[in-house]
Amino acid sequence: MSDLFLGTDLFGELDRMQRQMASLFGGFPSSLRSGRFGAFPPVNIGATDDSIEIVAFAPGIKQDKFEVSIDKGLLTISGEREAAHAVNDPEARLYTQERFAGTFRRVVELPQSADPDKVQACYVNGCLSISVGKREASKPRAITVQ
Repeated sequence: MSDLFLGTDLFGELDRMQRQMASLFGGFPSSLRSGRFGAFPPVNIGATDDSIEIVAFAPGIKQDKFEVSIDKGLLTISGEREAAHAVNDPEARLYTQERFAGTFRRVVELPQSADPDKVQACYVNGCLSISVGKREASKPRAITVQ
């Protein structure tokens, strides 16, 4: 049995320290999976045999406010979301605002199999869907055993 007694929840303290470290280094993710919590827009990324599929969840943005580009294997999604003014009274005080407003930019590193000449994007119901085709040489193929 240990003689050491901590007057606090050890796991709670570790969680707090992890959040503080994440906020300190949040702007410099080492990979997509380690991106900072709360980044806008949130994205889902997946793949099929023929393409890489990216869905950015960005409701309330006009289609012409998006800019999507690919350069040197990086897919960039940027744009601007206008502030929603729910209260029209100029004397009303805002206590909290959880809806993001302003300019944004998300960068996704694409795998080497991505073909920058085969990109399609569409915006429907608040979801920006981007499909990046794969190069023919990287697609799976069946090998006949002789």
